[in-house]
Amino acid sequence: MKNRDYYHNKVILVTGGVGSIGSQLVRQLLTYDPKSLIILDNNETGLFDLHKELQSEKVKVLIGDIRDLERMKVVLTGVDIVFHAAALKHVPLCEFNPYEAVKTNILGTQNILDAAIRNQVEKVIMISTDKAVDPINTMGASKYLAERLTISANNHLRNKKTAFAVVRFGNVLNSRGSILPIFMREIENNQPLTVTDEEMTRFVLTIPQAVYLVLKAGAISKGMEIFILKMPVVKIIDLAKVMLRKIAPKYNYSVPEDKSIEIVGQRVGEKLYEELMTEQEAPFAYENDEMFIVYPPDSYVSAGNQIIPTVPDGFTKVTTGGFSSATARCVDDKEIEEFIDAVGIK
Repeated sequence: MKNRDYYHNKVILVTGGVGSIGSQLVRQLLTYDPKSLIILDNNETGLFDLHKELQSEKVKVLIGDIRDLERMKVVLTGVDIVFHAAALKHVPLCEFNPYEAVKTNILGTQNILDAAIRNQVEKVIMISTDKAVDPINTMGASKYLAERLTISANNHLRNKKTAFAVVRFGNVLNSRGSILPIFMREIENNQPLTVTDEEMTRFVLTIPQAVYLVLKAGAISKGMEIFILKMPVVKIIDLAKVMLRKIAPKYNYSVPEDKSIEIVGQRVGEKLYEELMTEQEAPFAYENDEMFIVYPPDSYVSAGNQIIPTVPDGFTKVTTGGFSSATARCVDDKEIEEFIDAVGIK
């Protein structure tokens, strides 16, 4: 089924709808001619600006916080599909404000799930992160629990029709707070580019790539799945070097070459490497050219019998490992330049 056919004439809600991913989801969904497109956020100015940009009668903007269960029950009334993108995402901020991460990423997610079941929503797609895999920080741990809550909602005793699934991806290039805007700000201010560790690697993709695959996963989901987008790996120091060579001269950058990169050490709660899935998940994973699907192990067992989930056409059982950015091939300088061009940095 094509995305356009699936989302056409549906009432769709995007939480965190003015964020980097949420706003691009909204823009893409609008091209599929939904019946109504609801943008939920607690950012009043962001909502005003996005609504003014879109200028569509189909778009409804709602101020609200996913921490407010009663508000979510009202917001989800009559909704067919929910893309749950609202979250606290910055590792250091979550590390120093852990209960705020709990209230938004865990309790807020549960509010969305409860409201969806109450309103018999057709489908809920929770957007997650590779930091939820074997988490070592508050943000990752909160998103891991959000994933578990979302998958378990499929088995809720009161759930009559809602399919719940998760989409997990890595660092979205040029999203707010990501490494590219930080490097750009440092270049514009004639400062050294700050790199935490020379060996640090990350799974990366662009905002349009992320949104395309989130929407595709949403269209094929039946519930219980964790969709894991296949992404290239970049070494952060290589990205810094390409930025210095390709972008810095355009800004009359004058920091001496031997001082243009500053190694500042890992931030609190930060990993050197990220992983797409755990060793426990890998035996229950399927793949095609674009993504993996993991079915939680408990979805295979019913009354003591082994059950094979209904896997979408084109997906085959994963037979090889290598789901860590520590062991995956890092993109070369030419590929990094292509990423920089793709996100429009000049």
